Amino acid sequence: MSAFTLEKHNEGIAILTMDIPGETMNTLKSEFGHEITSVLEQIESDADIKGVVLTSGKPDSFVAGADISMLAACESEKDAQQLSTQGQQLFDRISNSSKTFVAAIHGPALGGGLELALACDYRVCSDSDKTQLGLPEVQLGLLPGSGGTQRLPALIGVQQAMKMMLTGSPARAKQAKKYGIVDDLVPLSILQNVAMKMAKQGKRIAKENKSFMNKMLEDTSAGRKLLFKKAREQTLAKTKGNYPAPLYIIDCIETGVSDSTKGYALEAELFGKLVMTKESKQLRQIFFATTDMKKEQGVDGVSAQPVEHAGVLGGGLMGGGIAFVTATKAGLPVRVKDISSDGIAGAIRYSYDLLNKKVKKRFIRKSQMQSELAKITGCLDYSGYKQQDIVIEAVFENLELKQQMVADIEENCKEETIFASNTSSIPIADIAAKAKRPENVIGLHYFSPVDKMPLAEVIPHEKTTDQVISTTVEFAKKQGKTPIVVKDGAGFYVNRILAPYMSEAGYLAMEGQPLDDIDKTLIKFGFPVGPFKLLDEVGIDVGTKIIPILMQQFGDRFSAPGAFDKLLKNDRKGKKNNAGFYTYDGKNAGKDVDESVYDLLGISPVKKYTENTVIERTVFLMLNEAARCLEEGVIRNPRDGDIGAIFGIGFPPFRGGPFRYIDELGIDFLIDRLKHYAKVYDEKYNPADILLEMQKNKDNFYK
Repeated sequence: MSAFTLEKHNEGIAILTMDIPGETMNTLKSEFGHEITSVLEQIESDADIKGVVLTSGKPDSFVAGADISMLAACESEKDAQQLSTQGQQLFDRISNSSKTFVAAIHGPALGGGLELALACDYRVCSDSDKTQLGLPEVQLGLLPGSGGTQRLPALIGVQQAMKMMLTGSPARAKQAKKYGIVDDLVPLSILQNVAMKMAKQGKRIAKENKSFMNKMLEDTSAGRKLLFKKAREQTLAKTKGNYPAPLYIIDCIETGVSDSTKGYALEAELFGKLVMTKESKQLRQIFFATTDMKKEQGVDGVSAQPVEHAGVLGGGLMGGGIAFVTATKAGLPVRVKDISSDGIAGAIRYSYDLLNKKVKKRFIRKSQMQSELAKITGCLDYSGYKQQDIVIEAVFENLELKQQMVADIEENCKEETIFASNTSSIPIADIAAKAKRPENVIGLHYFSPVDKMPLAEVIPHEKTTDQVISTTVEFAKKQGKTPIVVKDGAGFYVNRILAPYMSEAGYLAMEGQPLDDIDKTLIKFGFPVGPFKLLDEVGIDVGTKIIPILMQQFGDRFSAPGAFDKLLKNDRKGKKNNAGFYTYDGKNAGKDVDESVYDLLGISPVKKYTENTVIERTVFLMLNEAARCLEEGVIRNPRDGDIGAIFGIGFPPFRGGPFRYIDELGIDFLIDRLKHYAKVYDEKYNPADILLEMQKNKDNFYK
């Protein structure tokens, strides 16, 4: 069956519909080249056709982008460059056609989908929330390779186009109209009719739509020089040079501003280079992994039960965040129970503040905000809890309190109600120990801030039923999370591998390595923040609570510097009380180390270790613990371990996650370094048995 159909209408207008058989969304595939060429030849040779409306046969998708799986077949930069050149030539044919092309966009028009639309003379989109336009290739370590780096800046100006390409963030329908990406914004019901009217207008005459300031920056040699210089400086400050794609995007745009022919040529050349980089290959693997995970159930062959009502126990930051994603992402009514009206008000305020920001930026209407907020209700008792299908507790990390919450839910809810604990460290079996229905108890661990962090750990204990697991996994997906199922135990997976990394940073500090040097080194390695800034962000009191729990189960290899107790005795909790490792007063709030910390801990800071040593002593402990987790069945496979580390603690995405990074380093090298540190420093560095076995068998985590 053909992916393209051409239907002629009155007054010389034809509708060209793209609808890939058997797929839920349209993607551009290299094998379509001949088919598209054939359709374009038919259009060009038909004198009756004056204009063409390009639309999608999918109900909620225009074109979601190019099928990136075809990049795996590229064996060289030249192969990948050829793909880019073919895409450019195809879209040039649309752009240079004597016929008027109009893109009628509803749903996502991303990557190659937007590049296709940019090649048209006009673009009109629906005002639906589902409609978004963007060039997200940078998130895969790539650049737009079918003319995007040239056409978008020419259409909306260099600055806005560069911002969209460097962040990969899509524009919603209203933004797209404001930026000038689309010519009109209309209800879906009249989208095709408006597009057909546009197609009768004839070829577009280019018009300039720049402010005076933009003209000064973009249309003068001095302005452009300053603009691109600042762009490179800001990009390097963010990427630390770990990602080549953003700088290549800037190069393409800058070249194209002066000479579009050279710009297109450079785009194809650099696209070819990026496809073959290890950074892009790792980022593409993450994309494929998360795509596969969306299709999986919690337990194979066990379907989820429908969840129509949810409850949240505790109206603090975590409870407020869980209520927000339940109401706005999952679209479910959620009832927040707290011991005080202030707690309930705080949870609702959490959602109000986030939604109100969207209203102010005109991302959503005020009526939509009110509709979302209406889904969140509160109570001081358990009124309204009889109908709850799932209840997530987000109370203090106290075992007795959580056990009481289980008893309360069993008393006040249905027999089938799932009790999901958001504990970050307490074993779920302990929370369920006194339950009447332990089979309904499960862990559902979110990460802070809940509205931003994509990961959720689903933690069944031995008595949790398969259906409860599948239902909880599906519920987390509806909340917009990427869930991984992990085995019950202290710290579960993410916090268990994070703890030794954080503790070792503490030991390095106690040996005199400056705090900011450790943080900067690990940011340069690729983490979003360093360990001490992270402790300040989550709360020193919260971050250190997990250590005794881990030590109780796993022993001294999870010990942390005892001197850090002095921080809590000094009431240093981090950012939340403006007293931590960093200062939170003045212009450099959160940027400068609070020098009084050194006196408090009895440290004389002197840089004594190289960046390499700091990285190996902290990160390699994390890698070793991740391997142990796989060995013990805490995670199901290396893929889940990599996704968990990247989405949960910000392990550098371009390194692919702990297991792909181990494969890149080589088992022999990692074991050699671990043995070195075990000999000269501490036996906690002894390599995990699974690593030694893999070395013996000359094996890798990924074949």
